[in-house]
Amino acid sequence: MPEAQIAGFRARLAAMLTDLQAQSAHSAEDRRAVALDQQSVGRLSRMDAMQRQTMAKATHARRTASESRIRAALARIDAGAFGYCTECGEKTAAKRLDLDPTVPTCIACAR
Repeated sequence: MPEAQIAGFRARLAAMLTDLQAQSAHSAEDRRAVALDQQSVGRLSRMDAMQRQTMAKATHARRTASESRIRAALARIDAGAFGYCTECGEKTAAKRLDLDPTVPTCIACAR
């Protein structure tokens, strides 16, 4: 794979990582514990807050998994193994990497 193309993937992955980290920082408040103060917050409002917290935690877990995939792809770039399947060692199709640069395997191994 040409160096310019790899540099493009590196920049794209770095931008994806920065975006995920910013989203995670922005939603940190929603993941905090819900207060038990029944005086200022009614029962239904508290249930809404708990649901919002649960959804924020699930979203954070998905973001964390995405960050791990991005870091792994960046590590493969640093190791000179980006664009090669981690299972069989064959080249991964460029269109597959264009669609999702974090994929570690070729289409045959992914099946």
